[in-house]
Amino acid sequence: MTAFSTEIFQHATLDHVAHNPGPGDAIETVLPRGDFAAAVDEIRTWPGYAPTPLHRLDALAARLGLGGIHYKDEGPRFGLGSFKALGGAYAALRLLQRELTAMRGHEVSAADIRAGRYKAAVAGITLVSATDGNHGRSLAWGAQMFGAPCRIYIHKDVSAGRADAMAALGAHITRIDGDYDASVARARKDAEDNGWFVVSDTSWPGYSQPPRDVMAGYGMMLAEVTAAMPTAPSHVFVQAGVGGLAAAVAAALVQHWGADAPRIVVVEPALAACLLASAKAQAARSVAIDAETIMAGLSCGEPSPLAWQILSQCVQDFLTIEDSLVPPTMRLLAQPLPGDAAIDAGESAVAGLAALIAASQQPELAGALGLKADSTVLLIGSEGVTDATIFSTIMAGV
Repeated sequence: MTAFSTEIFQHATLDHVAHNPGPGDAIETVLPRGDFAAAVDEIRTWPGYAPTPLHRLDALAARLGLGGIHYKDEGPRFGLGSFKALGGAYAALRLLQRELTAMRGHEVSAADIRAGRYKAAVAGITLVSATDGNHGRSLAWGAQMFGAPCRIYIHKDVSAGRADAMAALGAHITRIDGDYDASVARARKDAEDNGWFVVSDTSWPGYSQPPRDVMAGYGMMLAEVTAAMPTAPSHVFVQAGVGGLAAAVAAALVQHWGADAPRIVVVEPALAACLLASAKAQAARSVAIDAETIMAGLSCGEPSPLAWQILSQCVQDFLTIEDSLVPPTMRLLAQPLPGDAAIDAGESAVAGLAALIAASQQPELAGALGLKADSTVLLIGSEGVTDATIFSTIMAGV
């Protein structure tokens, strides 16, 4: 239990862009309903599958003057600590299906790959990606489950704990001297030079299918949310790096609830706000990463073009938060107000909650976001403790 103070949130600086969503059908063409459904049907068959918790934080909602807060806790997902377990592994399976089907000249099923019926062929297909940690861990896990070699590229600021977790799943780790976007470029080049296959969660010109599959895999999480919530929340606050999670959330919720879908608020670190810059420009824009954010999984300077197609047509609000809000928000979840569940959350997981607390304490911003006494807010707690050393340090207030 904690004596929760909102003072730091009351005085926090949040950059807000009120965005007018443009016309288009990206939620149906970029991420068709059938792609979400296929991913849900497949992932339900995986060993260890179970829905992750959707917690009601009623005491915190009352403290903030809101009607309700629902927190989807992805920490337990497949024992990997984050929602990324759904995307990278599913995209790996779909890539293996496509390559084996082309090699064999007949349709190869996911069930046959899972059963090891193409073990020798799969062993010759090397899967590659760059990561801040969670996507790479999912890809390494999926590659191990399906029997494919895996190579992961990380930048200089990825923690040793996250690197070790991927290596423990059999991935070959290459650390580069540069930021996340530089690791993406290096992974692409090495894959092209060696005949490897990139399974990325971001798209670029000429490369779109694996990122679509990654986002489709995230649909499992949203299927669980909509099954647990018979009526739509008024808002969803969702954090973003390249935008894949936010785009999947937007597409799935709009597809499910239609005109009743919640108002979507995208939250980024102030140090890596490529989507807010895109919203300001009304077109996808990259930003320079001059310093790494504490929210490691969100440290991305270049938006995914696929994700931006959806976000530009669905999102009303883009926000940034300061890094200083992350530790007190993590401590609040771990040591909650009386009656609320205790949740161990990672740095990237709490961005949406941090933004919600700050906005609710700043009347002008709350009004701009339409937050009222009867508002119910869905938060995507995208990761649990993915680096125990960092988590312990933050809990100790260091």
